[in-house]
Amino acid sequence: MARDTEVLVLGGGSTGCGIARDLAMRGLEVTLVERGNLTDGTTGRMHGLLHSGGRYAVSDQASATECIEENEVLREIAGHCVEETGGLFVQRPEDSDDYFREKLEGCRECGIPARVLSGSEAREVEPYLADDVKRAIEVPDGAVDPFRLCVANAIDAENHGARVETHAEVIDLLRDGDDIYGVEVRHDSGPGKRTHATPGTTEEITAEYVVNATGAWAGQIGAMADLEIAVRPSKGVMTIMNVRQVDTVINRCHPKGDADIIVPHETTAILGTTDEEVDDPDDYPEERWEVDQMIDTLSELVPILEEARTIRSFWGVRPLYEPPGTGTQDPTDITRDFFLLDHADRDGVAGMSSIVGGKFTTYRMMAEDIADHVCEKLGVSATCATADEPLPGSENIATLEAGMDDFGLRSPVARRSRQRLGSRAREVLETDEPNPVICQCEGVTRAEINDAIAQSGTDLNAVRIRTRASMGNCQGGFCCQNMANELHPEYDEETVREALDELFQERWKGERHALWGEQLSQAMLNYALHATTMNRDHDPARATSRVDFAAFDDGRAEGDRIDGLQGGR
Repeated sequence: MARDTEVLVLGGGSTGCGIARDLAMRGLEVTLVERGNLTDGTTGRMHGLLHSGGRYAVSDQASATECIEENEVLREIAGHCVEETGGLFVQRPEDSDDYFREKLEGCRECGIPARVLSGSEAREVEPYLADDVKRAIEVPDGAVDPFRLCVANAIDAENHGARVETHAEVIDLLRDGDDIYGVEVRHDSGPGKRTHATPGTTEEITAEYVVNATGAWAGQIGAMADLEIAVRPSKGVMTIMNVRQVDTVINRCHPKGDADIIVPHETTAILGTTDEEVDDPDDYPEERWEVDQMIDTLSELVPILEEARTIRSFWGVRPLYEPPGTGTQDPTDITRDFFLLDHADRDGVAGMSSIVGGKFTTYRMMAEDIADHVCEKLGVSATCATADEPLPGSENIATLEAGMDDFGLRSPVARRSRQRLGSRAREVLETDEPNPVICQCEGVTRAEINDAIAQSGTDLNAVRIRTRASMGNCQGGFCCQNMANELHPEYDEETVREALDELFQERWKGERHALWGEQLSQAMLNYALHATTMNRDHDPARATSRVDFAAFDDGRAEGDRIDGLQGGR
């Protein structure tokens, strides 16, 4: 029986996109479906840590070893998505000496480069560390941009012939007896530039093999075929600070606990996190105490955080999994390793496997494992090349740096542009048109905005995650409207207004949890700006009746004038 595609991948996060890229590079026909936009799930809601493996060097050495191996791979193939910040595991006076020693030995046993710094040496690296920090272990942690990395994988998959279908929600698995042979999806309209099917219509997509890479949602997909996949979603909060209080990833060197990591990311620092098991990855409480805990606890490591300004908070859900019968009570004790579930072997249902657990840092390794598995099922002998082939935008970084003068890229704005665009910098920035800075906080220029619009259409949130425009201190207060303005005249007024409204709402969603102190002042300033300069609180363009512009043109009636003058000259 002819199928629509050889392999159907469910899920457009890092793992799903990595699987699609791997299989497409091996020459297989691949289709990926995602219910929202790429990174809508866990991938788009993480703190951006590129693990060295140090965090698991005592409790989970298998995961630690995987992390350091993939850490080194991603630095090679995705240099434009990685910032090599380095990391410190910091010991406070009350932290255990025995655990510090176990951590150091564990790192060395797992092949993680590690050296001990005294308290004063650690403060030379990070001047805002607390004065009473005893010592630290230095490891090769880093920061990674999950949005650009995920999109780069999807682009490369498409370059190798894959079909990537976003805003296509799986509503059923197609099953013939004990054989799964595809899915039924319901299409929706995405705000981006991609061409989608008619919203509300459904489509059956058949395949030789189906891969369930939906992370925390894997159990919901499995339930459509009466398969029990015991994913244990665990939520965690991340709080974003206004500037980079640290330039190195700071970890607390203790066995486990909430609020124990600070990740410098672009122009900000992200504090994390909590670990609370939830029933539904789409519906869980976002609680203020979690944000307070981030500030209070991490201020013990970096006291300046206590008086610093937060700009927003967000929550993500980990796709934790442990084999049946393990019975771990505390979610912090659940392994961060990943598992490949072949439902033919496990449940007697052929045609589909699930990939569960794991971490963002090991997404490529997870993709390679399940791609090997799929190839074995389909009798394909091609081998994996994703650890060696650079992702789009990552090639020839040295050549780019040498050529920076060609663009006059000496300013901080230019350096940031080059870091974001990687090997595409010349293609995007070489323009004869004026190229002003649109987002002052993040240093994003018009050329970058228009490049992102060319990829994403009217989806300004997609433009945001591609460029970081509107993600700085003012959270879009001064640049949202300028971003929307770049949509015109290609798109009509109504479309531009809707795009601006969606961007405003997305920005506000994260700010509302951090409204105290200076951030409350910033929110009020944004409101005043938008209300007084654009009527965003009562937009006359939204009114059903025609605006009487003549009332503005004519001014007050002469009898009402207060300067005492009557009549005209």
